[in-house]
Amino acid sequence: MADFLATPAGIGLLIFAQCLAMLGFVMISLLFLVYGDRKIWAAVQMRRGPNVVGAFGLLQSVADALKYVVKEVVIPAGVDKTVFLLAPLMSFVLAVIAWAVIPFNDTWVLSNINVAILYVFAVSSLEVYGVIMGGWASNSKYAFLGSLRSAAQMISYEVSIGLIIIGVILSTGSMNFGDIVRAQDGAYGFFSWYWLPHFPMVFLFFISALAETNRPPFDLPEAESELVAGYQVEYSSTPFLLFMAGEYIAIFLMCALTSLLFFGGWLSPIPGLPDGALWMVGKMAFFFFIFAMVKAITPRYRYDQLMRLGWKVFLPFSLFWVVLVAFFAKFEAFGGAYARWAVGG
Repeated sequence: MADFLATPAGIGLLIFAQCLAMLGFVMISLLFLVYGDRKIWAAVQMRRGPNVVGAFGLLQSVADALKYVVKEVVIPAGVDKTVFLLAPLMSFVLAVIAWAVIPFNDTWVLSNINVAILYVFAVSSLEVYGVIMGGWASNSKYAFLGSLRSAAQMISYEVSIGLIIIGVILSTGSMNFGDIVRAQDGAYGFFSWYWLPHFPMVFLFFISALAETNRPPFDLPEAESELVAGYQVEYSSTPFLLFMAGEYIAIFLMCALTSLLFFGGWLSPIPGLPDGALWMVGKMAFFFFIFAMVKAITPRYRYDQLMRLGWKVFLPFSLFWVVLVAFFAKFEAFGGAYARWAVGG
């Protein structure tokens, strides 16, 4: 068996199995994310939420997914059929393939490339095309307006996210997620992670992630009261399911990025306790809980407030922070907290 795995066919089979394992983890997590999102929202509103299908309602997400899959795909008259069906597929596929470079442990990663951050940023930037294609191909003014608003929103906050990540890259001297996590492996455990030296950027990154993934209070591209569900108003059944699945997978990806960039990834928060993938998954689940709580307790922004926050507050602040971190890293200020590549973690 070992000899076969060393052949090109064996290597290809092993890579295929690893891709299936990652896809299985993402899709199973998706079911529980939707369930957890609804349960948390219900708890804040003092109601039960899903509680009928399966024990404690755990199979409600499965039932909803099956409902979408078996429903007829309704394609309105006058749409560009090819682009109309390609748009949700593109949104889903791009959200999934970004996970190829996300490590769960020191060696648990599909592709350990040196430009992992650039890969994730490139793939997540392309997701806006799925939204634009869906709105344009729907042959509806409401869908088209929603897609334009969504494109402007996603592009605006991608700029801030990129600048915030540059600060982390300057501190680490690498764009590899494994190197970023290892740079946070210090003697002080939780206080060695990047959340402390990059403290203001943690909040900016989290808020930008909310806007990037169309989560409340920035869910303006699909605000029912304003644009009749926006870019996806003409979609139903499986195409609609793919849009929603892609959105939740992108949210979970942002939780993973927050864990890796600022909170030590798979590292244990307490010195002496073993590191491992469970810490990584636990941190991702915690940050999704924060995402869900924000959805439940925060009122929606107006669109002009959203754009003003992105361009007039987040962009100047994140740009200033890049310059400040570069200065601190150059002179190894604060004991080298901003220059882990120089002091060795």
